[in-house]
Amino acid sequence: MRDATFGIEFEAMASRCEVRVAAQDASAARARAQRAIDEVRRIEAKYSRYRDDSVVTAINREAGGAPVAVDAETQALLGYAEALWHDSGGRFDATSGVLRRAWDFRRGIVPDEAALEALRPLIGWQDVERDGATIRLPRTGMEVDFGGFGKEYAADRAAEVLRATGARHGFVDLGGDIRAIGPQPDGEPWSIGIADPRAPGRTVASIGLADGAICTSGDYERFFERDGLRHCHVLDPRTGRSVRHWRSVTVVAPVAVAAGGYTTIAMLLEADAPAYLERTGLPWLAIGPDGALRASPGRA
Repeated sequence: MRDATFGIEFEAMASRCEVRVAAQDASAARARAQRAIDEVRRIEAKYSRYRDDSVVTAINREAGGAPVAVDAETQALLGYAEALWHDSGGRFDATSGVLRRAWDFRRGIVPDEAALEALRPLIGWQDVERDGATIRLPRTGMEVDFGGFGKEYAADRAAEVLRATGARHGFVDLGGDIRAIGPQPDGEPWSIGIADPRAPGRTVASIGLADGAICTSGDYERFFERDGLRHCHVLDPRTGRSVRHWRSVTVVAPVAVAAGGYTTIAMLLEADAPAYLERTGLPWLAIGPDGALRASPGRA
């Protein structure tokens, strides 16, 4: 007799989340899921820029001052931030979170050029000083922000914790960043719907996922419209302005940090994204400015 699947929903990282896992009964499923949820909460507490006691806050507090010692986990994440910066030609920049000081997505305020110009000197991963065990931000007011890949990292870690409980069928979904640890109990892949960026509740495609990860970045997650223009939360660190080309980009990869990194870089590369995505060799699906779908060979 196959195990049944159970979904345990929770809130984390400002997102609606779910752990779905196969188990003999609901109690066993919840026990397994709780271990994964605890791991998500640990990572959120450790790296949230909104907590005074987080590692990120400690680093940012010392900007312009002394180096800050960091543990091996944080060193690895900083190394990944550097890899994303190199891979994107500098467009994925973990120091660009300072731009949120100028943007107000709740009230729908578009910053003027002077506000952005004042923040640009605080952006520049190439100036971050790292020696492996420490990190130093050289200018007062600089910040590092793991928001561009922290949720994906948490999905990967939670999935591995889930697997360590003995689970062989399930997935972790953190606000749409999904990491699977195996197919459904009957061997069929999980069917993951790709949201229509212009029609909430509607999907434009579905992708089967038996193992690995699928992530989507788009212009519909946090945005507002002003004077006929859509301003989304994906900001180009060179200009401080929102990207405008793709409505969304979805990538399937072995792990969520890779899938999420590639989707964000693709959004930032705008019209150059298809060539970049082809070089990854991974399946992808993008929705263009006119609503037309573009896909990797074999999906079109």
